[in-house]
Amino acid sequence: MSSPAERYAAARRRAAQASQFPALDEFALDLGFDLDDFQRESCQALERGSGVLVCAPTGAGKTVVGEFAVHLALRGTPAQPAGADGADAAPTRRKCFYTTPIKALSNQKYHDLVDRYGAEQVGLLTGDNAINGDAPVVVMTTEVLRNMLYAGSATLQGLAYVVMDEVHYLADRFRGGVWEEVIIHLPASVTLVSLSATVSNAEEFADWLVTVRGETTVVVSEHRPVPLWQHMLVGKRMFDLFHDADAARKHDVHPELLRYTRDTMRRLELGEGRSAGPGAGRRGPRWRGPLRPDIVDRLDREGLLPAILFIFSRAGCAAAVQQCLAAGLRLTSAEERTEIRRVVESRVTAIPGEDLTVLGYWEWLDGLERGLASHHAGMLPVFKEIVEELFVRGLVKAVFATETLALGINMPARCVVLERLVKYNGEAHVDLTPGEYTQLTGRAGRRGIDVEGHAVVVWSPETDPRHVAGLASTRTYPLRSSFRPSYNMAVNLVGTVGAEPARVLLESSFAQFQADRSVVGLARQVQRNTETIDAYGVEAGCHHGDFDEYFALRVAIADRERAVARQGQHQRKAAAVESLERLRVGDVIRVPSGRRAGLAVVLDPATGGFGEPRPLVLTQDRWAGRVGPGDFTTPAEVLARIRVPKHFNHRSPGARRDLAAEVSGTGLDRHGGRRGGRTRQGAGEDHAISQLRSELRRHPCHACPDREEHARWAERSRRLERDTEELRQRVAGRTGSLARTFDRIVALLTARGYLSADGAVTDAGRMLGRIWTEADLLVAECLRRGVWDGLSPSELAAAVSVVVFEARRDVDERASLPRGPVAEAVEETLKLWGEIEADEAARGLTVTREPDLGFAWPVYRWARGEALAKVLASGHELDGEMPAGDFVRWARQVVDLLGQLADSGGASTELRATARQAIAAVNRGVLAYHATA
Repeated sequence: MSSPAERYAAARRRAAQASQFPALDEFALDLGFDLDDFQRESCQALERGSGVLVCAPTGAGKTVVGEFAVHLALRGTPAQPAGADGADAAPTRRKCFYTTPIKALSNQKYHDLVDRYGAEQVGLLTGDNAINGDAPVVVMTTEVLRNMLYAGSATLQGLAYVVMDEVHYLADRFRGGVWEEVIIHLPASVTLVSLSATVSNAEEFADWLVTVRGETTVVVSEHRPVPLWQHMLVGKRMFDLFHDADAARKHDVHPELLRYTRDTMRRLELGEGRSAGPGAGRRGPRWRGPLRPDIVDRLDREGLLPAILFIFSRAGCAAAVQQCLAAGLRLTSAEERTEIRRVVESRVTAIPGEDLTVLGYWEWLDGLERGLASHHAGMLPVFKEIVEELFVRGLVKAVFATETLALGINMPARCVVLERLVKYNGEAHVDLTPGEYTQLTGRAGRRGIDVEGHAVVVWSPETDPRHVAGLASTRTYPLRSSFRPSYNMAVNLVGTVGAEPARVLLESSFAQFQADRSVVGLARQVQRNTETIDAYGVEAGCHHGDFDEYFALRVAIADRERAVARQGQHQRKAAAVESLERLRVGDVIRVPSGRRAGLAVVLDPATGGFGEPRPLVLTQDRWAGRVGPGDFTTPAEVLARIRVPKHFNHRSPGARRDLAAEVSGTGLDRHGGRRGGRTRQGAGEDHAISQLRSELRRHPCHACPDREEHARWAERSRRLERDTEELRQRVAGRTGSLARTFDRIVALLTARGYLSADGAVTDAGRMLGRIWTEADLLVAECLRRGVWDGLSPSELAAAVSVVVFEARRDVDERASLPRGPVAEAVEETLKLWGEIEADEAARGLTVTREPDLGFAWPVYRWARGEALAKVLASGHELDGEMPAGDFVRWARQVVDLLGQLADSGGASTELRATARQAIAAVNRGVLAYHATA
């Protein structure tokens, strides 16, 4: 490929580099592979003494740069003059901290470094584990390093390098601020190694790093070491998204794919036109894409396994595995099945057998043995870890996952499949961004194993191939700071550097850096919006009278109707709850709506005094399960009674069939004759609405023949005015915004006695400075007021859960609580939160969210030693039982807060002892395994 002269010149260059960068030369010799250009450039910058920001795609090998920082620390100080300290090299030994965003990544990186450098050289510090913390190389979560910096830990002595893996996490809404705190507070002598996914504003981030950390070299690589081929699966046919690399750069979709999808759409539309055919229905034939088992089978036949199939729903992931099992898919050999069972059984020995049954262990194991698994946050952590291990080893061939896998540990595949390009973000269904698409598809292609990776998007009529081409070709993943001052941060900053220097530090954050740059664009948008609003006002003008006044009446009526509807909904819910609490075994009721509508018999009333009543019923369609108040638009009425056998097994198909026949035999009407129309009637009877409607009818504009056209323009104007007001507030709040927020927080803390009038940190402030939770001030106030004193261990676990738990989705009604001390403690907590919220509102702050009561019953029952099945059933969930993974995650957070209480100087001796007992009570069963994993 090259001439002897070129090979000689290359050898000369390598020799020159080896003499200039001896540490890198040593490091590269042990790697076993040649460094890529971006890796070499980054490592050379590090050896020169510069900090580095490395942005490269998933799987490109960024961590090699972090490992070189470890090598430099263990190597000592090469720049020190020879013989300066005699022959003893120990004083020159420096430290490197390797930080990661999640514990699973920390554990993985710890084992990697132990394999390379030995257990005596490497330590691990996470919330759960502390191993060899004084080692020269310590792997830790970013929060642990932040806490060290505030505490002035002696472990920081000799620290020379900090590697921040996955530094793009600083955009995370909940935890991102921790990264900025660390970057700002690290001593100037520490060299920072920042490893990030490919972001489109790397230069902006680097500009900020230069201002706070000094010299920083930016190395950006778009190159994937394993080429990625993009495809679309249309029905049973697979197409390349692009004809070649040149077409990909131009976003030119493969002509054959465009032609085929257009033809398919045309056939669907023609089919809709012939909707009178048998079984066609009013809307004609619906598109039915390829079945999930068929997709996996297709990938298997084409040699594209192992694969990750992204389905943006936990239930969808579990259903996909069941569908593949029902289709008889088996992707493993007999030897692989034996090894899978051995691995699984060795990892679950600590989990009690009855808990395994509740967790669906046997169905899960059946899927694993066939090479199939799901992976999502609702799974038990040990189950997820086993899936990850088996997948990396090539034993599990197809994993159905939610997007959380893209942020997790290293788990590459040969192929990635995206079932849809829309996901639920907790509030609404939104399109995938180019950055998210890149992260998800970046899993495809295993370095050193695969020659190429493959990304497959499943086509549907809503999916335009040109849109997919734009996602695949765009590199817009901007890093946005989520940093904001907290109470804990404020007292720690004031205690460490003083109030005024703390303001200066906050002004140097990436958040403020971005805010100052963005004001100009926002101000321009406000101006454009104002001009548009004026134009809308002209269109909405009415010669009959003041249309703004008329439109305000319409808005007031709509607001009042919504309020009345909500009130009626709460009343109906309360009536439904009360009626369900009165049910007994054998009562025949009618479920008025939903998928389970029809007659049902009560098998278990489940009125144990916890949560909402969720009786176990059997419908006449032979479905057995729990129903809740949400299934009843009217109170449950007992229509008849039948005898239920004493030891009735609702899991037996035969038993269900016989009892369902008895329900049908009552002769009762399945649907009943009544239909509720009380909401509309109730709204009409509301006096305020009647008065507003009367004013509306008397208004001159009501008679205008064009009033609805005017109203449309007025509605557009109102929406745009609302958006513009938000923009104005953002413009007003951007410049110096963090320092202003800090000043307000300091004022509130001073008023509450956490800081003295002269800016010193009080004893209460020092206690607050050691509370690491989102509701830090509320926890501190609860400790100062003795809210949690006198509680038993299980009661304390339930009471503190309300300040850490946050439901995945908003639930209208408030969760119930264990009666007695827990309810009293929570009521006092809510009262304190109300005082804090009022204080914050008066100062223009929004810091402390409302306590969430949804986890109190599960953790209370668990701490009392009750069975996992009952614990999960007592969760305040919209869609039934609490997923085991959610339970473990929130229970760990409760344990973490209890641990802080046990060590808090602001807690009474009795409370500290109770907190330790509560930790022991919670850390059992599935939690005991997770605590030691």
